Amino acid sequence: MHSPRRLRPAAIGAVLAAGSLALCAVPASAVTGTPVADSDTTYAATAQVIIGEHDRGCSAVLVDTEWLLTAASCFAADPATSLAVPAGAPQKKTTAVIGRADLAGTQGAERRVVELVPRTDRDVVLARLNRPVTNVTPIALASAAPSAGAELTFTGYGRTKTEWAPLKLHTGTYTVDSTAATSANVTGKDGAAACMGDTGGPVISAGKLTGLTSRSAQGGCYGIDASQTSTAGVIARVDDLASWVSSKVGATRITDFNGDGVEDIAIADPAGTVGGKTNAGLVRISYGGGKGIAEINQDLDWVAGDAEQGDSFGDAIDTVDYNEDGYTDLVVGTTLEDVGTVADAGFVDVLYGAAGGLGTGAAKNTHFEQEAGAGAIKASGNETGDRMGDAIAAGTTVTGEPYLVIGVPGESLGTLAKAGSAFYLRGSVNVAIHQDKADAPGSAEANDGFGASVAADANHIAIGAPNENIGGDNAAGNVGVFSHTLHADGHPKPLFGLDQDLEKVSGGAEANDDFGWSLSLTEYRPSGAAAATDSILAIGSPGEAVMVGTENRADSGRVVVGRVTAAGVWDELRELKQGTAEDDVSGTSETGDRMGETLTAVNTAPRAVGTTSTMRLAVGAPGEALGTADHAGAVHTFSLVAAAGANDRWIEAGDGDGIPGTPGANQYLGRNMHYTGTKLYVGMPYGPGLGALYALPMSNTVNGGTVAAVTTYKPGTGGFPSVGTRFGAQAR
Repeated sequence: MHSPRRLRPAAIGAVLAAGSLALCAVPASAVTGTPVADSDTTYAATAQVIIGEHDRGCSAVLVDTEWLLTAASCFAADPATSLAVPAGAPQKKTTAVIGRADLAGTQGAERRVVELVPRTDRDVVLARLNRPVTNVTPIALASAAPSAGAELTFTGYGRTKTEWAPLKLHTGTYTVDSTAATSANVTGKDGAAACMGDTGGPVISAGKLTGLTSRSAQGGCYGIDASQTSTAGVIARVDDLASWVSSKVGATRITDFNGDGVEDIAIADPAGTVGGKTNAGLVRISYGGGKGIAEINQDLDWVAGDAEQGDSFGDAIDTVDYNEDGYTDLVVGTTLEDVGTVADAGFVDVLYGAAGGLGTGAAKNTHFEQEAGAGAIKASGNETGDRMGDAIAAGTTVTGEPYLVIGVPGESLGTLAKAGSAFYLRGSVNVAIHQDKADAPGSAEANDGFGASVAADANHIAIGAPNENIGGDNAAGNVGVFSHTLHADGHPKPLFGLDQDLEKVSGGAEANDDFGWSLSLTEYRPSGAAAATDSILAIGSPGEAVMVGTENRADSGRVVVGRVTAAGVWDELRELKQGTAEDDVSGTSETGDRMGETLTAVNTAPRAVGTTSTMRLAVGAPGEALGTADHAGAVHTFSLVAAAGANDRWIEAGDGDGIPGTPGANQYLGRNMHYTGTKLYVGMPYGPGLGALYALPMSNTVNGGTVAAVTTYKPGTGGFPSVGTRFGAQAR
C-alpha cells in the first residue's frame, strides 16, 4: 500500500496543479462525520471498493446499473505523481459493495469491477461492474458547477476519528471555497473531514452528484498527527460529465482478450494446416494497438485435443466474458472432431483471456464434450456426425449472467437420426433443448437438423431447424424462439415456433427453402419503453425461390425480419429479397444467389430507443453472380427497423466501399460477416490468395455514408504468417 500525503490549506492550489493526494490505502470504511442508519437509503448509491487483497480501499458511487464513478487515484500506481490509469480490466482483482450502509449487513449488492474507463483531465474513472445492480437506484449527475459558499454532502467508507476500518457508511458536509474547471476546493464543516478510504466517494448537491472526493488534509482522521486540524480538501467535479458518462455506459462491448481497452479480433481458418495435418483448423488473434499476433490451435498444451486432419477447429466461434473477470473469452467449436472412435462428434472450448492474451492466465480453458463434465452434456452420448459446436451463440442475459448456446444438429433423439439438439449453459444450468422437450415448437423428426443455426441476445434465444419438413415439404425449415427464463422442466421456456406456412409469417413453406438456415437476434428498445426488453429477429431462407416475371428463380433467397416483444409475441416487420430490377432493394433475384445464407446484426446504441441508424443488419448473398463471375458474392446492408429503400447499401469487391480487387468466380463474398459497434468485418476465405478479412467502418455500410479507410487482415501482412487455407472464414 502507499502512504497518503496530507494537504495543508495553503498548499491546496499547488497540489491541485501537481497531482493527486491519495486517500485510498488499507481496507476502508467512512468519513469522520455522521454514521448512516441501516434503514436510511438516501445515500444507497454509495459503494465501497476494495482493490487487490485489501491493498487499497476507496469509495465510489453508482451512476448506472452497471457502472460506478470513482477516483482515478484509487487505481493509479503512484497517485502522488500521476493519475494515469490504464483503460480496460483492472490490474488487480477489484470488488465493490453497493447500497450497504452497514458492511456487516446484506443489503444492496456485491459485484466485481471488470473494466476501467479513465478521464485524462481529472481524478475520475468509470468502473464497469460484472453484472447490473437492480436493487439500488443510480444517482443522477448535477448539471451546474458548485458555487462558492454552497454546502455539499459527502459520503464514504473511510476511516473515522476513532476507527481504522469501521463498518458504517458516514456522511459529512463540505463548504465550497472556490471552483476551478475540473475541481473545487472545499472545507469540511463542523470538523468533518475525508479520510483514507473516502477517495472517490460521492459529493452531492440537492440529491444529485456534483463531484467525487479527491484529496484532503485529513484533520482529525484516525492515525493522523493531532497537530493536523485542517479539514480542507479538493473534489473532482463531475457536473459536466453527463454526456461522457452516457456515451461510455451506452456503448456496445468490444472484444478485448488482453483487457487493455483496445479492440482485438479473432480470425478463424478452420481448414488451416497444423503440424502437417490438413483441415485441422486454427484461429489467429490480432491484438489491437499493435500488440502482436497469436495462433491458437489444438497442438497447444492448454487447448483440448490434438490437431488432427479434418477437425475443423474454429468452424464456429463467438466471444463472451464467460468467467466475468474483465477479459473477453473465445468460444471455439471443433465441429468435426473425432471423440474416441466416434467420427465427427465435435466439441466446444471456452479459451480464457488474460492480461498477456488468451491462454496466459491461471484459468485457460473450459472444455465441453458429450459424455463428460456435468448436466445434459454429460448425459448425452457421442454419436457419429453429431457435429457439436456447428453453431454457437454466446452473450449475457439482462441480469448480466453469461450463457452459451451450442448447436448439435447431428444429434439423434431415440431412433430419429440427426433430429438435432442444442445445449444451453448458464451458471449451474446445463440443459438440452430439442423438439421433444415440453412445449417446444415443432416435432422431432429424422434429419431436421435442429441446432444447425443458433442466435441469442439478452432477451431471447432462436434455434433453427432448416431441414424441418413442413406440410410434406422436406427442408422447408422452421425456427423455435425461447426465453432465458426456464420452463418448469428446467430448459429455456419455449415462446413460439415460426415457419412459412403460418399466417403470421409471409411466404409459403416449400421444399428446400432452408428457412432458419441463418439467424440473428438483436436487443431492441421500442419508443416509450424504459429498456431494451424486445428483440429484432432476422431469419435467412437462402433456398427460397423468388418469382421474377414468369420465371421462378430457385435458391435466390430472402430474409424475414420481425420483432419479438417482451411478452414473447412475434410481429413480422418486413421481408427482404432482391426481387426485380425495379423494386427498392439493390440487385435482382437470380438463381443461386442464396441471399440470406449469412446474417449479422448490431445495435450501436443498446441503451437508447432503437432507430434507423443504430439498428443495422448485413445480409450475405454469397452465390451472387457479378458479370461473368459466378458465385462472386455480395453483401446487402439494411436498417433492422426501417424499410429497405434508402437504407439499402450494396457492397461487392472493387465497388469503392472498401473491399479491394475485382469480383472473381467462387469467391463467395458474404459467406462470413460480423458486425461490431463500429465496424462490419467481411471475410473472403475463398480468395483471392490465402483469404482475407476486411474491417469496414460503419459509415462504409450505410447508404450515403462516407467511405473511410478499411483495415485489412491478410496472411503475409501485418505480422500474419504467409500461410492460410480459408483465412477469414469466421471473425469475432
